[in-house]
Amino acid sequence: MNRRKKIKQLLEAHAKKANAKLAPKSNKPKYISKADRLKLEAEEAQEPVTSVE
Repeated sequence: MNRRKKIKQLLEAHAKKANAKLAPKSNKPKYISKADRLKLEAEEAQEPVTSVE
């Protein structure tokens, strides 16, 4: 690879990363591990659920 091609490739890679950061985030929910899900379920089960009607 010649010097010009290397420099061009680096600049394109940096630009691609910068554009990816500026792109809107997806609506995909954040990953929660299985252990954390079990902890959350246990905490919810311990708290008394009272509905005011």
